Amino acid sequence: MTVTLDKNTEAFIATPRQLFINGQWTDAASGKTFETPNPATGETLARIAEGNAEDINRAVRAARSAFDDGPWSKMTPSERGRLIWKIGDLIYEHLDELAQLESLDNGKPYAVAKVADVSLSADMFQYMAGWATKIEGNTINISVPYMPGANFHCYTLREPVGVVGQIIPWNFPLLMAAWKLAPALATGCTVVLKPAEQTSLTALRLAELMAEAGLPDGVVNVVTGFGETAGGALAAHPDVDKVAFTGSTEVGKLIVHAAAGNLKKVSLELGGKSPNIVFEDAEDAAVEGSANAIFFNHGQCCVAGSRLFVHQNRFDDVVGGVAEIAKSIKLGSGLELSTQMGPMVSEEQFKRVNSFLESGKTEGATALAGGGTFGERGFFIEPTVLINTHGEMKVVREEIFGPVVVAEPFSDLDDLAAKANDTPYGLGAGIWTQDISKAHALAKKLRAGSVYVNCYNIFDAALPFGGYKQSGWGREMGHEVLEAYTEVKAVTTLL
Repeated sequence: MTVTLDKNTEAFIATPRQLFINGQWTDAASGKTFETPNPATGETLARIAEGNAEDINRAVRAARSAFDDGPWSKMTPSERGRLIWKIGDLIYEHLDELAQLESLDNGKPYAVAKVADVSLSADMFQYMAGWATKIEGNTINISVPYMPGANFHCYTLREPVGVVGQIIPWNFPLLMAAWKLAPALATGCTVVLKPAEQTSLTALRLAELMAEAGLPDGVVNVVTGFGETAGGALAAHPDVDKVAFTGSTEVGKLIVHAAAGNLKKVSLELGGKSPNIVFEDAEDAAVEGSANAIFFNHGQCCVAGSRLFVHQNRFDDVVGGVAEIAKSIKLGSGLELSTQMGPMVSEEQFKRVNSFLESGKTEGATALAGGGTFGERGFFIEPTVLINTHGEMKVVREEIFGPVVVAEPFSDLDDLAAKANDTPYGLGAGIWTQDISKAHALAKKLRAGSVYVNCYNIFDAALPFGGYKQSGWGREMGHEVLEAYTEVKAVTTLL
């Protein structure tokens, strides 16, 4: 059974999409457009304006004016909070439509997009709406040794950082936009958002909904285009006060270099090669949980449990169970209700993941399941379980960002944490055991921003998310993210 497209969805993809700058829809300054394909078929889905540095300049000017001159900066926190909440309401109202757009553009199953991506996006705006009225400073009693007897009144203000450039990835297009936009708006910042060129549609539809909610002109601007031009110009722009990026570690390093010109604040949520550890006493749920850890969102998930460590006494049944699940997963178009896994997001990503599979075979890995491509059209990769791997293999060391897990047995508990931490990344980790004391002891040793115990891929607006090492700087979500979009000012008065 195939999902019937909403009439709004059909109209949206049939109309060439423009840039959203200062509350207006406009063509790119160059007049150029580019095609975005449907990854399930490879056919053109929509045409989108190709923004460049000139368009970024226009958007930054609009964001700067909205920040410096209002009315955004003149609104009370309560007014901002109500508006942000309304954006969440509108996302809920357009749940089906947004899920269809996400499925068409990204390839993920419609049901997953609806239950996870779109619902979590709405929740993120409404969670952050509450924080708009709770951004506070402190009073401080100071002692100045060189001014005995002097009395001071000292306090801190937590203020919005200013104009923010936000660059989001293609794996969770709407959700990553929500993760970035909601806290920036709650703190009073203005934004220029650059969505991934592969998946721009839901960000553009979200811009329409934000305008409908009553967001003032210039507060959020959306410039579509390519990373080398639009993204690079945004990261380097001298009138941008902060850049927030989610994507690969390689591109994150380029963002840091680009941002150095005016020493703008930078937050990064980058790659991962997360260990997922199954102890001998783990319950049977560890099998399905470990499969979900890697195959969720087609493996195109930065926190994916892509390195599976299983106690040697459970290795055959756990890894064999994951392989059986992999073999049973139904691949197909995201709009087919029976589909459990869609395609890779693009031909480029399809070729990249396939090259990793070829590398694994060449270096001696064995595929218990999958190991190749699927179908005659579209960008499909089989869910894959690789064994007989070792720590020097490319498939073990590098982030694949596809439905590929490497499995290794362990017996020595003493060096388990060292093995798990033997990666330049530190985004996530999983632990499966009935011994909760052992789980917490290991969790302390793991160098990862998120550790899941007897579960995996748990996301909530209140739960901070981010990584150690080359997995990034700063945190998304929770109250911790507010630090990324605010400056602290100390005010000292001699009484």
